[in-house]
Amino acid sequence: MELEPQIPEPFTKTYRLAMAVCRPVAWWGRLTVEGEEFVPRAGPMLIVGNHDSQMDPIVIGMAGIRRRQIRALAKSSLWDNPLLARVLNGMGQIPIERAMGDAGALVNAIDALRAGACIGIFPEGTISVGRELRARSGVGRLALEVPETRIVCAAVTGAPDIARFPKRPNLNVRFFEPASGQTDPSETPAQIAERLVAEIREIAPPVDAGRDPQKTLETYERKAVEREQMARERREAAPPGGTK
Repeated sequence: MELEPQIPEPFTKTYRLAMAVCRPVAWWGRLTVEGEEFVPRAGPMLIVGNHDSQMDPIVIGMAGIRRRQIRALAKSSLWDNPLLARVLNGMGQIPIERAMGDAGALVNAIDALRAGACIGIFPEGTISVGRELRARSGVGRLALEVPETRIVCAAVTGAPDIARFPKRPNLNVRFFEPASGQTDPSETPAQIAERLVAEIREIAPPVDAGRDPQKTLETYERKAVEREQMARERREAAPPGGTK
């Protein structure tokens, strides 16, 4: 399937408004951005980031606001709130059920890439809380399915400290092209994901923000699975044609 012409994807009004609302985060965190020139203004693109905080998508979005609208793959349970779901849809975000894997979400992401969109993805799948996590293969599958896609890594540091009042954090986002190259047809999706995460983690090692990483990780993953299970049950119980 041929790609559409590389015309910059317009920012939606909802996306611009959401980023404006989030400006205090950038101010409070004294956000600095490096490597902005590596983010092309048009064409299919994957921004691959580390995941140490719930704030990572917002921080990366703020860091890239002068270049691209970033459409992230986000956990489907966020769509349970009707108001938040409306905002996320207006921003072009893509829901994914992480616990089971979601072929439908990947198809939607592939379609978006073929239309020239910029997709943000966190291959670790969940917050690291100080531990090295196995990279999931989704980013590799997307890159191989749309080989014209440009891959740019985003190393985020300082995000776990955003809520540590009254101490202000030092947020930094460094965009860079992977030194190991873009994609090779001989690679498996898992190999692509693993090497990208390895490069990012050389710059931004996992951070636990002073918590017990093992205990916090187990609690976070258990609650994430419970939330997604509840969301599935509500969707299955909804009447045909009803709002999910």
